[in-house]
Amino acid sequence: VIPFEPQRTLVIGKVGQLASALTQVLPAETTDYLDRPEIDLTSDDWSEKINWSRYDTLINAAAFTAVDPAETDEGRELAWAINASAVAQMARLALSHDLTLIHVSSDYVFDGNHTEPATEDKALGPKSVYGASKAAGDLCVTIAPKHYLVRTSWVVGDGHNFVRTMQKLAQAGKNVQVVADQVGRLTFTQDLALFIAHLLDTQPQYGTYNLTGDGPSASWFEIAQAIYTETTGNADLVSPQSTLEYNQGAGDKLIAPRPAYSVLDLSRTKASGFNPREQFQALHEYLNA
Repeated sequence: VIPFEPQRTLVIGKVGQLASALTQVLPAETTDYLDRPEIDLTSDDWSEKINWSRYDTLINAAAFTAVDPAETDEGRELAWAINASAVAQMARLALSHDLTLIHVSSDYVFDGNHTEPATEDKALGPKSVYGASKAAGDLCVTIAPKHYLVRTSWVVGDGHNFVRTMQKLAQAGKNVQVVADQVGRLTFTQDLALFIAHLLDTQPQYGTYNLTGDGPSASWFEIAQAIYTETTGNADLVSPQSTLEYNQGAGDKLIAPRPAYSVLDLSRTKASGFNPREQFQALHEYLNA
């Protein structure tokens, strides 16, 4: 008697911040990770190289996240290829192979003109090319009967990111100006990965869930102040500026429009039994890890 091989989970993307965090929470013996050069999501045949009969779960941890370069001709094509066309293919594969599809999306699918936390059912209205490509991907995911669409914002994990940049500037005693009129909540990849594992373990109702840090919202300026305070105790080196002032200081560089209000409602996520960390407590732990 030869036992059946257990069904496996396939994670698309293995070098990004989220994939790195997923390796800490998903069982290594039944999880595979694929990225370049094994697959190229911009190609038409990337999915043909995979034996889908081995898998019952597909997690998309890959995305084109270069928000400003997405406004260029080359960037627009890549953003749509990876964030929309490839996601549409994943949804079709989930449908035809009976896979559970988990896809991570963004607050950029909204225009940010609202003043209350966005629920999972809020109408889409992206301002940028990146946001539009992610919104298209969101719509594609819904054709998969077994799908979890996880919307998040202001993601921080291993490697280069806003928090590490501010920490280094604080350590160097640098004065910085930081945008004060964009408001949201940080999401640490540790929490995002744990929530994805929670979805797989508990299998709540399929659909869309928001996942960010919990607690009061804050501007990038307030977060930078907290980083400086934590790092050197001197938040006076951080001064506020408006988005307009920041854009004007960028010169000829293309700057994509950002949502002014990126706070996501966490009620449905908490009702599923998952309680994310408060964002400033998570920030403290991240800076002192």
